[in-house]
Amino acid sequence: MASILRFRKLCYVEPVKCSSLGFESFETPKISKKDENIVSNVEAVLEKKRRRRKEPKEWKCVDCCCWMIGYMCTTWWLLLFLYHCLPVTLPGFQVPESPGAKLRKEGLSAMHPVVLVPGIVTGGLELWEGRPCADGLFRKRLWGGSFAEIFKRPLCWLEHLSLDNETGLDPPGIRVRAVPGLVAADYFAPGYFVWAVLIENLARIGYEGKNLHMAAYDWRLSFQNTEVRDQSLSRLKSKIELMVVTNDYKKVVVVPHSMGVLYFLHFLKWVEAPSPMGGGGGPGWCSKHIKSIMNIGPTFLGVPKAVSNIFSAEGKDVAFARAMAPGVLDSEILRLQTLEHVMRVCRTWDSVMSLVPKGGEAIWGNMDWSPEEGCDCDSTKKKYLQSSLSGQSHDTNSSDGKLGFQVEEPVRYGRIISFGKETSQIPSSKLPTLDSKEFSRASTHLKSNSSCGDVWTEYDEMSRESIRTVAENKVYTARTLLDLLRSVAPKMMQRADAHFSHGIAENLDDPKYSHYKYWSNPLETKLPDAPDMEIYCLYGVGIPTERSYVYKLSPSNRCSSIPFRIDSSVDGSDSGCLKSGVYFVDGDETVPVLSAGFMCAKGWRGRSRFNPSGIATYIREYQHKPPASLLEGRGLESGAHVDIMGNVALIEDIMRVAAGTTGAEIGGDRIYSDILRMSERISLRL
Repeated sequence: MASILRFRKLCYVEPVKCSSLGFESFETPKISKKDENIVSNVEAVLEKKRRRRKEPKEWKCVDCCCWMIGYMCTTWWLLLFLYHCLPVTLPGFQVPESPGAKLRKEGLSAMHPVVLVPGIVTGGLELWEGRPCADGLFRKRLWGGSFAEIFKRPLCWLEHLSLDNETGLDPPGIRVRAVPGLVAADYFAPGYFVWAVLIENLARIGYEGKNLHMAAYDWRLSFQNTEVRDQSLSRLKSKIELMVVTNDYKKVVVVPHSMGVLYFLHFLKWVEAPSPMGGGGGPGWCSKHIKSIMNIGPTFLGVPKAVSNIFSAEGKDVAFARAMAPGVLDSEILRLQTLEHVMRVCRTWDSVMSLVPKGGEAIWGNMDWSPEEGCDCDSTKKKYLQSSLSGQSHDTNSSDGKLGFQVEEPVRYGRIISFGKETSQIPSSKLPTLDSKEFSRASTHLKSNSSCGDVWTEYDEMSRESIRTVAENKVYTARTLLDLLRSVAPKMMQRADAHFSHGIAENLDDPKYSHYKYWSNPLETKLPDAPDMEIYCLYGVGIPTERSYVYKLSPSNRCSSIPFRIDSSVDGSDSGCLKSGVYFVDGDETVPVLSAGFMCAKGWRGRSRFNPSGIATYIREYQHKPPASLLEGRGLESGAHVDIMGNVALIEDIMRVAAGTTGAEIGGDRIYSDILRMSERISLRL
């Protein structure tokens, strides 16, 4: 039987060979019926295999995605392999010398202890007590890690990151605390550095745990509540005192970042104020313990982005994503209600209110004037449309035939929120006036059913009539913004009014300014009596930064939805500052130059009522330069708000000051922006 099958296969596959062997007349011997069935089955299997080879495989979407991911990963690992294998001397691939190695060769070594103060969202948070849904997460990071829990149990994760809506502290049965130590904010997520590069370079000149400290705190809380709940301010005071004693009585250099700048400003008043409200250090404590404060990306006067976050849980990036893929962030298609969840959680974080613009219209401008008027948003072009604008009065945005020129599209940045493009541009005489009574009337119209839907926000308590009243041809400046937020976020604002203030002090000797709610506002508090101390404003410039917004009513009338949204369909001229519903100015992508630099440029410069002891102030700006290639990572000369932490020039400045150099010795001011001209336009009694 086996010989018959082999012969049939031979004749079938290679009939020529059979002929050549002389078997043309060979007769196949008779075989049984059983053998014929076996042969036919074998032939069927062979035929099926031949057909399978000819038919192409049907590709599915999953297959395409898998192959694409595979190609991307392979390419990435190949580039990474080549990057590490290429010789250092190959042109274009030289690894630059780190600032730490460079300064060590110059003979610099650790001198003053260094305290790092992280900003909002960059510090890690871990779970100490939680609901049953959080089983297995004890002392694991809920924030500032792999964020794996977002995908595993998102609603449970959001519940544990929220604070109590009444007290601003922990909800019952939940304890989330700041991660201690340098690991608290060295990396925000795996591979995404925050303080890690600076820490590594400081270590190269001799810094370690005994003279380098991360002042971690729960960035969700109001500044005073970090002391009430965690004694964070007391622990920071004790740590600084210990570092001074154990390092040959060398004063500390403090390096805060972003909102950490306001947190440490609060600390400066708290540490010298008498107990129980303050730390009881006395009026000479700062002069005795602090050499320099080097503020990175300071938010002294607030950030307009905080307003859009509270108002509609948006910024330019969210608005763009919302316009491109509305079903992902909105609940119309997938019913994810992402923005509603974000708003519900963020409005329990009292620290966000510390970032709302301070100083009112005197700083941020009114309906027809702003300090940045005439500024060209495109940093690659000339900075100002007409240089003669600088000598004009506050009404230079309006056209005047006597000037000999006319601004093509006047930008009124003082209108931080405008409903409609036309409303953001027309003269103020054509706009309705607003008063606090109108907001109180709007807030009295409540829905009869305030608990519709799964995700509750404070907008659920507003009627459609109140929402239309807020939006109808309205414009909001820094003066009326707070009333607007009290109308749409009453619970958050009730807590915020007890912990923060956003005005300008007329008389700093008034006893009311001894209350902690004023301590984080540089326009309502005095710097300590420490004439030998130095204050630096270190920030990036050259990146379009959000300044004001054009809004519209959301098309959805459903309850449990955010009724307002940035109108991303609105654009200005090609050379204008309006892009996708957002007006831009110069800054570091998050903080406008005005907020980052004004206090060092004018508010604290020399002896003033805000700086009675004449503490020296310096401005060090870093012109943004994007990475030249993918191999450069996030850039060695970046000016972006977080990426600047890897800026070589900034790291070198910090290390020189920590090693004993003064501000004058590192070159004094270094200014690329128009912060000095902006400051001159602000009329503020000093």
